[in-house]
Amino acid sequence: MKKILAFGASSSKKSINKQLATYAAHQIENTEITILDLNDFAMPIYSIDKETDNGIPELALKFKRLIKDSDGMVISFAEHNGAYSAAFKNIMDWNSRIEKDAWVSKPMLLLATSPGPRGGAAVLDIAVNKFKFMNTSPIQHFSLPSFYDNFNTEKGITDGDLNASFNTALTAFHQSL
Repeated sequence: MKKILAFGASSSKKSINKQLATYAAHQIENTEITILDLNDFAMPIYSIDKETDNGIPELALKFKRLIKDSDGMVISFAEHNGAYSAAFKNIMDWNSRIEKDAWVSKPMLLLATSPGPRGGAAVLDIAVNKFKFMNTSPIQHFSLPSFYDNFNTEKGITDGDLNASFNTALTAFHQSL
C-alpha cells in the first residue's frame, strides 16, 4: 500500500489549505495517509548561527523521516503576502539543511487555495518553480480559486471545470506514485 504525506503549508488552526490537502489525499484509494499539522513542527527561526550552535532540531529530523517514509506528498500552500507562510518557509529551511535532496525526490501534488479569485496562484507559482529544482520526481499542481464558493466539505470541489482540472492533476500524481 502506498503512503501519502499531506499537509497545508499554514499554521492556521482553520486552514483551508489543510482542508484541501486532506481532501486531495483522501481521493486516492488504497493508500495510507498521514496528515501533518505544521504547528507540531514549530522550531526556532532558521539561521546558520543556530544550526552551528545547536545543530538540527529533532523536529526537523522527524519531518524528514516522515518524508522519507512516504511514497508521495500532497502540499497545499497558504499565500502570505504573495509567498510561503513563515511557518512553512522555516520548516523548509531546516529540512533543506539535513541533506541536499530536501524532498527526497518524491512525487508531489502541489496545491493552493484562498478565499479570493486567484486561489493562491502566486505562492503556487513560487513553489512549482522552486521545487522543480529540488525534486527529480514528477510534480503536479492545481490552484482552487474562491475556496468558499468552489469547495464543500462533503462534496469536494463543486465547480465542474475546476474539478476536472483537479482530477487531471490528481490522476497524474497517483500514476507517479
